[in-house]
Amino acid sequence: MKATIDWTGDASFRATSGSGHAIQMDGPPDHGGKDLGPRPMEMMLMGLGGCSSFDVMSILQKSRQDVTACHAELEAERADAVPAVFTRIHLHFVVTGRKLKENLVKRAVSLSAEKYCSASIMLEKAGVEITHSHEIREAP
Repeated sequence: MKATIDWTGDASFRATSGSGHAIQMDGPPDHGGKDLGPRPMEMMLMGLGGCSSFDVMSILQKSRQDVTACHAELEAERADAVPAVFTRIHLHFVVTGRKLKENLVKRAVSLSAEKYCSASIMLEKAGVEITHSHEIREAP
């Protein structure tokens, strides 16, 4: 896996993945940025959410669950001192579908957290406390 980061002026950088996808990262105005994109630490948090959501959906699809939507809400706390690392992250999944089985949704979230989500497991090994919760909503 590869990626490149190119400075685009002020506190702004363009990140390009090995697969050719790009995103603009930028700092806040009080740090020389123009607020043109997410901050690098926000990218890490979004990466964690994407990694875990990918796992949850993959597991639920393999379990033949009729999922119509999967929404993840992430909330992180950071240390007050530099480096302002993540100290706690909570992921809350809202899974919508038809006749979803509680035990299978719970299992998908647990398997992602404990076995499959590389980002989550890596951050936990670095000392970040990561918690998960979920709710199920019936699709109309």
